[in-house]
Amino acid sequence: MGLYHNRIVVKVGTSTLTNEIGQNNLKAFDCIARVLSDIQNMGYEVILVSSGAIAVGMNKLQAKPHPASMRIKQAAAAVGQCSIMYLYDKFFSDYDKTVAQILLNAEDMENEEKKENLINTFNTLLEMGIIPIVNENDSVSYMEIQSEDKLFGDNDMLSAVVSVLCRAKNLVIFSDIDGFYDSDPRLHPDAELIKSISVIDEKVLSLAGGAGSRRGTGGMRTKLQAAKLATSQGIDTIITNGKNPDALYKIMEGDIAGTIFTGKNIRHR
Repeated sequence: MGLYHNRIVVKVGTSTLTNEIGQNNLKAFDCIARVLSDIQNMGYEVILVSSGAIAVGMNKLQAKPHPASMRIKQAAAAVGQCSIMYLYDKFFSDYDKTVAQILLNAEDMENEEKKENLINTFNTLLEMGIIPIVNENDSVSYMEIQSEDKLFGDNDMLSAVVSVLCRAKNLVIFSDIDGFYDSDPRLHPDAELIKSISVIDEKVLSLAGGAGSRRGTGGMRTKLQAAKLATSQGIDTIITNGKNPDALYKIMEGDIAGTIFTGKNIRHR
């Protein structure tokens, strides 16, 4: 079966949802809600994959973010899920939109019955004009928090899996930099942005570097792994700067904003 040409998955990371001192970035929440609501008004079906539950929970608990034990992080995730959904519900409501929460574990993707139920839930929500907000269930799963080789990699891979599951035409991953560079722009001022990549090979992967920002856990390599999965299923994947959600307008118009990884030619619906 083909892809839904009007369906888009947007992934937002912790570095976008928190400010430089680690507190909740309310302006970012509002801007994301405004742009995604407006894009839905343009006829698109929107799915938001959002990190940030642990960081928001740590803020709510007034706990120091690092170091923290696994049990504290999972407790913070439980608190943070309530807080982050409250914020999303509040800001999306300002734009007359209804949101729904979906929490996933790796096992949900491996069990065919669960997967089918997930697909039905996503499709039903989207048909009703509801915006699903997806996160890994960190309160019961330690994989994303702890694993060196994370299954979902700070939700980058989760966003790709959701894109494939829902047969979205576009996946947009918000980063803390403008896109994919030939070297780390935070370390190399002369780094150049690569605007389009058609094949994610070892040469491209070697440019990715290591870990992400100090507030998030996903680096560029996890984003490339996500892009590789999504593009293999025909899904165009764009990495762009989360500080400028308005870039989504350009992306929907077919313009370049950041780096686009073009999906393989697969029949679209």
